[in-house]
Amino acid sequence: MDTVFFDLDGTLTDPKIGITGSIQYALGKLGLPVPTQDELTWCIGPPLRASFVALLGGEKDADRGVELYRERFGTIGLFENTLYDGIIATLDTLHATGRRLFVATSKPHVFADRIVDHFGLRKYFTRVFGSELDGTRVDKSDLLRYALDETSTDPARAIMIGDRKHDIIGAANNGIPAIGVLYGYGGREELTSAGARHLVASPAEIPGYID
Repeated sequence: MDTVFFDLDGTLTDPKIGITGSIQYALGKLGLPVPTQDELTWCIGPPLRASFVALLGGEKDADRGVELYRERFGTIGLFENTLYDGIIATLDTLHATGRRLFVATSKPHVFADRIVDHFGLRKYFTRVFGSELDGTRVDKSDLLRYALDETSTDPARAIMIGDRKHDIIGAANNGIPAIGVLYGYGGREELTSAGARHLVASPAEIPGYID
């Protein structure tokens, strides 16, 4: 595989505090009960608006929830985030082989770009692909289709690495094999059911499965 697409949240970085804290902020502003951060980890990975629809029990106030979330996330939450242990060594290894590395995240690229720069990851990635603030390409299938077109990539020569079913299914819908990471937020059953070709327990295992 000469092209590697990495998910961001739950794959390159652990965004738990920033994402769940910003959801708590939005729910509080809406005057609704606020779950604990641990109770909100299922929201890490899926498209944000869909998570608010589920949290609110319908479409009503979902857009306002996203707006309030971004109010906090855009200034505080995106930096409440840490790199996973071993991810830099993995990126060093893959980058040294001459492979093209890309980020492919449902997160809006205006936030994803800032996170990539904050952690000094820009040197590894040819480009960061994310959604638009209006929801365009928030679906992983649409995002990866766009990324393949933009990079003139043969899907048979690419691989997707992610921690949630959305990554695996989005890759499969574009003919891209996928590796599921168990150190993120999806879990073995979710990733296996979605069709992950391989599962890895740590970033250090990723290069071996790509080779």
